[in-house]
Amino acid sequence: MITFLCRSVAEAFLEIQDRLVETTTKLKQVQMQVRNKEVEKKRAFLTLEELNSLSENTNTYKSVAKEQRTKTDECDAALATLQGSKEYLERQMKEVESSFRELLQQSPALARQVMAMSVS
Repeated sequence: MITFLCRSVAEAFLEIQDRLVETTTKLKQVQMQVRNKEVEKKRAFLTLEELNSLSENTNTYKSVAKEQRTKTDECDAALATLQGSKEYLERQMKEVESSFRELLQQSPALARQVMAMSVS
């Protein structure tokens, strides 16, 4: 891939590239987990809404309302944690992109090679 660049620049490029791929993968996983928790929370909320419309004398199989409230609270806690992870990974992504830009500025030959790869 990178043939004529000096070894240290090529190694730095590959390290940054690995960090970028790893961070992107983790960020996508967290975003998917956030979507799943939001769906789970919405389902619990809608179930609670339906249960609240029932009269108090209506018997249910088990304490569904309590279970749904607990699930909603657990989803809120998980979403808060996931949001923190997402923000952390987004900061890491910006750092990796900054490192990549810095490396390209320091090595015009690498910048030309990267541009040649993206154009073809």
